[in-house]
This record gives sequence, structure tokens and C-alpha cells, in this order.
Amino acid sequence: MQQSLSFRWEVAVVLIGPIIVSLTVIPLYILISGISPWVWLMFFVFMMWNGLSITAGYHCLWSHKSYQVHPIIRSIFALGGALAIQNSILQWCSNHRQHHRDTDDIDADPYSIRGGFFYAHVGWMLRDYPSSRTDYANVRDLREDPIAAWQHRWYWPLVLTMNLGLIAALGWLAGDILGALLIAGVLRLALCHHCTFFINSLAHYWGQQPYSDANSSRDNPIIALLTYGEGYHNFHHTFQWDYRNGHCWYHFDPTKWLIRGLSVIGLAGSLKQVSPVQVESATAAMQLKRATDRIRHGQLMNTAERINLLKAENDSLMTTLDEWSAIRSEWLSARADNLHQRWERTQFRNQLREIENQLREQRRQWRILTAQFA
Repeated sequence: MQQSLSFRWEVAVVLIGPIIVSLTVIPLYILISGISPWVWLMFFVFMMWNGLSITAGYHCLWSHKSYQVHPIIRSIFALGGALAIQNSILQWCSNHRQHHRDTDDIDADPYSIRGGFFYAHVGWMLRDYPSSRTDYANVRDLREDPIAAWQHRWYWPLVLTMNLGLIAALGWLAGDILGALLIAGVLRLALCHHCTFFINSLAHYWGQQPYSDANSSRDNPIIALLTYGEGYHNFHHTFQWDYRNGHCWYHFDPTKWLIRGLSVIGLAGSLKQVSPVQVESATAAMQLKRATDRIRHGQLMNTAERINLLKAENDSLMTTLDEWSAIRSEWLSARADNLHQRWERTQFRNQLREIENQLREQRRQWRILTAQFA
């Protein structure tokens, strides 16, 4: 990684300034003047607007095109992105697409974890590294988006309007302009910056890799609490087109809930979602890989036989999964054609039940087999 001597002071002010003020000025202000409930409400609303505009807007909508949404919501996300001060849609998405294309490549990934935790978190922005220079060639599609193009053109006026003008105006209505600027402005900015930056650093450093070890991305439910659901980062890197990060219903993922909620009321559509079979196939493939590695390095007897047994069981599980998926697809098609009653009268339903029972038993056997080499 080449390192330029050019230090980006303007970036340092935006990143470090809010932290210093949050640790020094704000505690004194709270101690001396107190903060009204209205200002704390502003803080919470702006935190959510700021954070979800990055995750649901910059990330899922514009970077990965995981869904479509009404222009009004797109505009709200664009303004929330200016509130976040994390660069324009075009610049943020360009860096992010490059990150996915060259994950962990220290010379190409803008915020590669191989540069170290600090580098991936904020260091990559503090110097003019070649890998962090924006190449807008990979966001030509977004230049055709009128809202993204408008936000890019007027980015800094929008930043000032959102972070000073709007917050000061609402603070005036709440009777505490300075308190609003400090709490809903500076403190909110410091927290939201690092909530996003944790995705680049901590989510590539701490956690599990249940779906793929092709890169450093990790799944960690604790990080999900800090990043609006984006802590399930191994899933995201494996299935980056999926609008969800936490694919299970119990995964904490406010971004997923927002997008799904918008779709329910008709403001979002075309939600991209990986199939359960693809998720289970990726999980089983990783379990097979890890179990095989443990057998090879465990100096066990009959190594080849054990590995062949694992592979045979995995192949059988994948075959049954494919059969289940095909039968289920036919059932869904029949139901969509109002043939549900006819479906129930055929042997087809019994076949589905039979293969589901078989799949349940094979999953149990697979868990037992892989657990032997844990």
C-alpha cells in the first residue's frame, strides 16, 4: 500500500472535531444548562434518519440496488445522507462498490482491514491513499438518477442546511438552539459516524463466518445492534444483492424492517432476496470445508474415508434440498393460479411432506456428523 504524505485536514476536522466536543463541551453544557426532552427527541429522530439513510439508502438502494422505492423516500434518504456527512451518494457508492469488488486487497479496497483496524475504521480517509481515490466510472448508472445527481451537485450546501440550518431552526422551536446543535448535531454526528465505520472495521474483524471465508467479513449480532442491523456482514458479502443483512426473522435488522415496511404500504418494491436453499447450501459448504480441514489436520486414522463420508452426506443433503425447492416452487405456482384445492387432492402434497421429512432427518444427520469434527 502506497502512502501519500498528504494529510487531509478537512476530513480530520469533520471526524475528530465532533468527538472532542462530545467528550468536553457537551458534558459541561448538560451539567450547566440541562437538555430538554424535545432536544433528546430530535437527537433520536436525527440518529435514525442519519443512520437509515446510509444503510437503507446509500447502501441497499444505491450501492446494491437491492430494491426500488418511491422518489419521495429517495429524496428523504438523499437529505439524510447529507445530514450524515459521509460524502455524496455517488462518492460513497463508488467506494463501496470498489470495496466489494476488491475486498481485502490492500492496494484496491478503499478500507481494507489488512491495513489494520484503525486504517479500516477511519485511517483510510485521513490520507490521500491511491485506493481511496474515487473512480466514478463504476457509478455511471447513478449519474442517471436525478436525485443522486442533484445531491452530488449540491452536496456541501445541503450538508450545511441539514446540519446547521435545520437543526438550529428546530432548536429555536424547542427553545434551545445551542443544545440542539450540540446534541442533535455534534453528538449525533460523532455516534453515527462510528456506527457506520464499525461496518468497515469491526465487521471485518470480530465474529463468525457461517457462509463464506473468501474474505474477512464477519457475522456478529452485537455489531448489528450498533450498525442498524448491518452486523451480519458475512451474509451481506456472500449475498450482497439481498436487501437484508439479518435473514432470519429474529435477527436485529432495522434496515430490513424499514424496507419491508415501505413495501407493505406500497412505497417500495422489487425487493431482492436470496432463496433459503442458497443460504443453506452456503452454510453446509462452509461446514463441510471446516470439518474436512479438521480431519486433515487432526492426524486421524482413515482420513480419506471420513472425508468421503462427509462429502457423500453433503451431496445427499444438497440433492434433497434441490428436490424440495423444485416441488415447493411448483406448489407456489399452483397456489398462485388458484389451484390450491386441486393441489391438496393430489399426491403432489404427500410428496412434499415426504421430502420435508427426509430433509429434516438429513439435516439432523448432517449436524451430528459435522459435530464429530468440531
